[in-house]
Amino acid sequence: MKRILGLKFSHYGQIYFFYCDDPFIGRGDRVLAETGQGLGIATVMTLAERLPDDLPPENVREVLRKVTDEDLVTVEENDTLTYDAHRFCEARIRERQLDMKLVDVEVLFDRSKLVFYFTAPTRIDFRELVKDLVREYHTRIELRQIGVRHETQMLGAVGSCGMVCCCRRFLRKFVPVTIKMAKEQNLFLNPSKISGICGRLLCCLSYEQENYDIFHSSCPRLGKRYQTNRGPMKVLRANMFRNSVALLTDANEELELTLDEWQALEPRRPDAPPRPEGGEVRTEGKPAASRTHDELMVVMADPETIDDAFADCDEADQAGLDALGDAESDNAEEGLRPRKKRKRKR
Repeated sequence: MKRILGLKFSHYGQIYFFYCDDPFIGRGDRVLAETGQGLGIATVMTLAERLPDDLPPENVREVLRKVTDEDLVTVEENDTLTYDAHRFCEARIRERQLDMKLVDVEVLFDRSKLVFYFTAPTRIDFRELVKDLVREYHTRIELRQIGVRHETQMLGAVGSCGMVCCCRRFLRKFVPVTIKMAKEQNLFLNPSKISGICGRLLCCLSYEQENYDIFHSSCPRLGKRYQTNRGPMKVLRANMFRNSVALLTDANEELELTLDEWQALEPRRPDAPPRPEGGEVRTEGKPAASRTHDELMVVMADPETIDDAFADCDEADQAGLDALGDAESDNAEEGLRPRKKRKRKR
């Protein structure tokens, strides 16, 4: 029976599952596996009993073998090539005055492809840069644009909490973080306080958001007046940690009741429309749309077709080679960018 291994190809990468026939490969060993891009060396992180439910068995590849001493020599040579390619690409970026930042370079084990990760705030034309890289290394070149969150994940940093950033330590997939989360958690809307090193909203705002959603779904609306068995009351504050609400009676007396005690008063709003049958809770607003980095640019070039690919590229075709700024996809998650004021009609 084939074993199932969870492999990680980089320190900040995700865990991918592979089949393995070698019974002597265990956790912590380095193995050679074939991926969709090419050969790569990975570290065995877990020994799984079964595949994840969302992973079809036919899509699972097999581990080739355990890493040998010759493979380790090749890894050292690739590390040297990575360093040289990083310096060469940065020099070409400065020479051509491109508004882009090179973050990292990845060399596949068999050197069949070099991947250059970069960030760019605006649309740029790096056709000449691709030509320089292909002519220098005579292999397939891939320029992959990443967002600022992935940049921090690759480089690593220390957060405001004094710990290494979550994206570097354990986060492998980014979820949308909105300014609404900060508002519901009663945080001060100061960008310097609720933003991370990457300049985006803190990823940890989403950790407890589910608890806040459950609490606010059963909590009365703040600032509204309700008619109860003990007379009219106004909701002043809500405390999720105590699971309570602060109320103000007509006698100007402040009370603090738990949500169970509040529901026992049979609260109702005189001006509120009747609730639909079934007791469904009406949620305020619409959920934030999940924004991914699918809009970011990925360009691949081959030494045999590089000249033909860019020979007849005019201004109309340039859009297919320009880099899309990651700010466009991240601004929707932020909510911190100042909006242009609209002139009121008099």
